[in-house]
Amino acid sequence: MPLRLASRWATALQARPREVRDTLWLLAVLAWIQALLLGHVPGWTSVLAGGVLLWRGWLAWHGRPLPGWPWRVGLTALAVGATVATHRTLLGPEAGVTLIVVLLSLKTLELRARRDAWVVFFLAFFTLLAPLLRSQSLPMALGVLLAVAGLLTSLVLAHRPLGHPPLAAAARQAGWLMLTGTPLLVLLFALFPRLPPLWGLPQGEPFGRSGLSGQMRVGDVARLALDERVAMRVAFPQGTPPAAQLYFRGPVLRVFDGERWLPLHGPQAVALAPGALIRADAGVRRTPRGAPLPYRVTLEPTQRPWLPVLDHTLQAPQPSAAGAAPLTSPDGAWWLPYPVTDVLRYDAQAHPTVDWGVEADRLALQVDRELPPGFNPRTLAWAQALRRELGEPAPRVLLEALLRRLRDGGYVYTLEPGVYGPHSADEFWFERKAGFCEHIASAFVIALRALDVPARIVTGYQGGERNPVDGLWTVRHSDAHAWAEVWLPGEGWVRIDPTAWVAPDRTERGARLQAPAGPLARAVVQVDPRLLQLARAWWDAANQRWNEWVLDYGPTRQLELLRRLGWAAQDWRDAAQALAAALGAAALLAGAWLLLPARRRADAWARLLQRAARRAARAGVAPPRPLTPRALAAALEQAHGLEPAARAAWRAWLLELEALRYDPAMNEAARSDRAQRALARRLARLPLPARKAQAAAVGLLLALAGALTPPAAEAQPHPARTTYADHAAARALAEAIDAAEGWDDGWARHWLAQAQPDLRARALNVPPPPTAYPNWAAYRARFVEPRRIAAGVRFWDAHAEALARAEARYGVPAAVIVGILGVETLYGQHLGQHRTLDVLATLALDFPREHPRAEARQAFFRDELRAFLRLARSSGVPPDAWRGSFAGALGWPQFMPSSWLAHAVDFDGDGRIDLIGSPVDAIGSVASFLAAHGWQRGVPARFSVTPPTHPQALGTLLAPDIRPTFSAAQLRELGAELPPEAQRHDGPMALVLLHNGDPARGGAAPTYVLGTQNFWALTRYNRSSYYALAVLELGEAVERMRAHR
Repeated sequence: MPLRLASRWATALQARPREVRDTLWLLAVLAWIQALLLGHVPGWTSVLAGGVLLWRGWLAWHGRPLPGWPWRVGLTALAVGATVATHRTLLGPEAGVTLIVVLLSLKTLELRARRDAWVVFFLAFFTLLAPLLRSQSLPMALGVLLAVAGLLTSLVLAHRPLGHPPLAAAARQAGWLMLTGTPLLVLLFALFPRLPPLWGLPQGEPFGRSGLSGQMRVGDVARLALDERVAMRVAFPQGTPPAAQLYFRGPVLRVFDGERWLPLHGPQAVALAPGALIRADAGVRRTPRGAPLPYRVTLEPTQRPWLPVLDHTLQAPQPSAAGAAPLTSPDGAWWLPYPVTDVLRYDAQAHPTVDWGVEADRLALQVDRELPPGFNPRTLAWAQALRRELGEPAPRVLLEALLRRLRDGGYVYTLEPGVYGPHSADEFWFERKAGFCEHIASAFVIALRALDVPARIVTGYQGGERNPVDGLWTVRHSDAHAWAEVWLPGEGWVRIDPTAWVAPDRTERGARLQAPAGPLARAVVQVDPRLLQLARAWWDAANQRWNEWVLDYGPTRQLELLRRLGWAAQDWRDAAQALAAALGAAALLAGAWLLLPARRRADAWARLLQRAARRAARAGVAPPRPLTPRALAAALEQAHGLEPAARAAWRAWLLELEALRYDPAMNEAARSDRAQRALARRLARLPLPARKAQAAAVGLLLALAGALTPPAAEAQPHPARTTYADHAAARALAEAIDAAEGWDDGWARHWLAQAQPDLRARALNVPPPPTAYPNWAAYRARFVEPRRIAAGVRFWDAHAEALARAEARYGVPAAVIVGILGVETLYGQHLGQHRTLDVLATLALDFPREHPRAEARQAFFRDELRAFLRLARSSGVPPDAWRGSFAGALGWPQFMPSSWLAHAVDFDGDGRIDLIGSPVDAIGSVASFLAAHGWQRGVPARFSVTPPTHPQALGTLLAPDIRPTFSAAQLRELGAELPPEAQRHDGPMALVLLHNGDPARGGAAPTYVLGTQNFWALTRYNRSSYYALAVLELGEAVERMRAHR
């Protein structure tokens, strides 16, 4: 019955006019685009847009007229009103996508002329960007590609209004267009510059998959365990460890409030942890044992900052994409300063074993002994009784007693233990005796703490499965796990998985509880149990390739590709130059191809006739001029050695070819590409006169030509990357740094050998030709401008508490701090993409000789290189992972490494100094720097002034440059006019001159200000009075805008 209905519908469709079929096809493509957005737009949007498309299809099918303007105006007003009611605005990505989806469907209600179709096509292609804003997964990319193919097919149909091409022919032409455009697509994808601060769009509400949370309530991990989606894929280049050792560490939970387990460090950490405890915990030592095992993780989006790492990963993971360096805590968790919203790949190394906290003192272990009062009284009483029963034994004995109870006490591993109450440990130990890994781990750690044995919970993933297609280790959300770490005297922190004592299969063979399979999966399993596993393995492998080759292709990998191709790429400008060169070469090749006479205006029919003429020419029949089917048939009539039957076959074939183009009686099917392909196949079978001698001669000539043609030159390998490994001065400098710092392991020599010359940074450190007349007005316009002021307002609003705290502690006004961060990095948007190790090595060893102070500057950068290596070593972040400016400045405040070491502070209280990922640390560090350089609380940085008119007096005041030298009385004596507030200032001041161009060439009069000690302090940040005044005026502009909102 369904097949009969489908056949009847197809017959009815073929009977419809051409324009109706084209319209229905376009509506089907638009419906597919709407389907890609299901779940990403409000429900009413899909209902309204789908209803309009169905209505438009019904009108086309039945040949009804389109609705009048009142209908269109009413539906448009309804769509706009619903958008405003849903999003409270018509602006922004969410509201914009909602509105354009509805307007696209409404536009089909006025689809009367070709001009209207062009508008629909434009809107449809634009709308196709919306699904990619939400998801860039492989299924979404395939869905968008299918939509593009459908739209191109509609475009082909719209451009051929006079003919009658069937849908299949139009689809083939659209496919050919996509195929011919693929090289350009690949070229643009590979070389279009990736600009890190701009290469993304702001998102509204977070979306995507859930990852491990930074806290644990009983039941959280069980919900993840029902999720069969991939959490991450792991590659082990040197072999995979046994499944029982595959513990991927996530958040470490050490604080228990009776309901939740919380971390002591990192995101979602306990806010009121005592500082002494944090410092004691940070002093716990970890000593690795055994050779490290390298591995690479491809992490799916989690909307969480945590980075799961193999247990005992001590050095920072190295993300492949540029961004902030990962952060860590003393208890071994790793995270980023921001959530993981895209696929992230990072490399790391894990050690087989680690001696961890063997010498930890009681203060460092205090939090791992604490339990909240009023919870689990039966567990506490049982623990005390057990201790008395065993005679106050050692912690190892108590641990083994608990593990034996888990093994022999009838406990069960299950996903459905029922709802636990507030005394979860009591229920697990004495009543239910059933639970998932989180129930087991939580009850186990609570019992250990009740026995006064330090213990904590670690959440993450355990086990996984090897993909037989690509060999990667696939870890799913269903592998989510929770285990314990116990501190034992003489052993330190030891991993204990209590779940392994209840259900050994869970950890030894990676067996996990799974959600029931769907009907399709059950049907596949009934056919062949291996079929479902193989299909899933192939799909996982395809997703991994998509993640690795497409989603993970960012600025760093783009520059690496260019370097492998021999292009000395340093930043996005080099990528833009490479793209321009490639596009220019492609344009030249395309132009040359179009100019070839044989390619001009040669359609498929003409090419088929030319093939027939070339086939006849190989048999000695000269092609006639002009070439027509009848003229070629006449030439073949005169050919020697051609049988009459062969002449007749050739004549019939050529007349059929002629009719295909010129006979008006030919129908649509006869003119199709299929008919031409059938003629092409018959051409190969048409007989020709025998010319064996000529064929043999041609074959001999071709063979000789092949023998004499020189082989293609072998591709020369691209030059290896140049490093400082064999640079004598670099070795000497590294050895001197190692000796001065006492680094017996050759830290400086190891890393300096890996540094690469940064030629762009070297060029950018050559000052421009000096000018006697800089332009303060032009300099100011670069920084005190609307975009930067608006960004400053948003920054101040977001960090008002930290700015107020910095002003209270250091006496530096918030406006000054906001001004510095705005001028330096536009509030974290322009941190720099130069590899700091390369920059400082280049400037320390190969500083440009044309610089007027080359020797002094090179010595300065040698000191900064030493400071940077010390900073990297102390932070635990490898030197090659740092990115900054072309002068080696780092982070939001663009501190040089020596300034970071001397003045950076942990202002957000997370236990580490991070000027790259923490704007709060940057705020405190800027204030700390200025306070250390003489900033005076409550003193203005500058005053207005009218300079003296006498040249000698003016020269006297300008002689000390910007160093505060003169009192208010001395300034007045020399003829300067001071405002009242400057006259009351009791400290020294300086007359500061800022040129506004050359007055002789139309420049404005100079600007003068009186700089105080605080103005001088600002010039210690950047040795320029223009910089100091720009900072002050930007901060004041931001402050004024906030006050007048």
